[in-house]
Amino acid sequence: MPTSAVVRKAVVPAAGLGTRFLPATKAIPKEMLPVVDKPAIQYVVEEAVAAGLDDILLVTGRGKRAIEDHFDRARELEEVLAAKGDTAGVDLVRRSAELAAVHYTRQGIPKGLGHAVLCAARHVGNEPFAVLLGDDFIHPGDPLLRRMLDVRAQLGGSVVALMEVGIDQVSLYGCAAIEPADADDVVTVTDLVEKPAPRDAPSNQVVIGRYVCDPAVFGVLRRTPPGRGGEIQLTDALKTLAGMDPAEGGGVHGVLFRGRRFDTGNRVDYLRTIVQFACERPDMAEEFVSWLRKYLDDLG
Repeated sequence: MPTSAVVRKAVVPAAGLGTRFLPATKAIPKEMLPVVDKPAIQYVVEEAVAAGLDDILLVTGRGKRAIEDHFDRARELEEVLAAKGDTAGVDLVRRSAELAAVHYTRQGIPKGLGHAVLCAARHVGNEPFAVLLGDDFIHPGDPLLRRMLDVRAQLGGSVVALMEVGIDQVSLYGCAAIEPADADDVVTVTDLVEKPAPRDAPSNQVVIGRYVCDPAVFGVLRRTPPGRGGEIQLTDALKTLAGMDPAEGGGVHGVLFRGRRFDTGNRVDYLRTIVQFACERPDMAEEFVSWLRKYLDDLG
């Protein structure tokens, strides 16, 4: 069966327990925590849609029903708003249900990001697809995913998003060994190491939560044993793909991202994200920034 070169589908793993945000995430999925007034995961889905992907698979687990409800119609709420003449409110609550064709599958027992991606195999089939982590999103003004799709269309194989971090931060990420490619923002990935000690890191370019994968990744993941933390690591599968023949779906390139990324799975970064987005909102920036300046001045 030939492999389609057009990427139409996105996979969003969202089965994590969110233990860093307890007790808030005892009953609320971490992906539903709001950034001002919109759940973090909606930004992720909107990012995929803005890049031209209209078929979204959310990989969820127990306790994630609120995510499904959010991307469904809320007819009673719409009727209440309509009865009040609040057409703007009706449009707002309908938007999340009309973004794309959203599908769901359950991961069951979380066994790592590689396992979550493998759960998408039946839905994706023999097509290339994007992976967007559900608590990690890119500023809407920085079209990283669109660039990654362009690189996949030009070079084939799989594409990862890379970002430069301090050497003391590499142990938090998958770290890439890279070689220059034809474009100044594109590199060839020759090796990947999951969460290395700084002395063992091949570079300080790390993989952030955006991937465009060739469907060959599914066969590799099925053969990939548990790695770091006893989990099936997507990093390990991509390392294997980096050494495979391009005719078999191998080859991995990286897009060097220098824009704005938000990690809403980290408490301090989550707070930074809320403050930045509030400061950028035309409907609240003036009042909020004025209060923030006074508050910081009062802190001394």
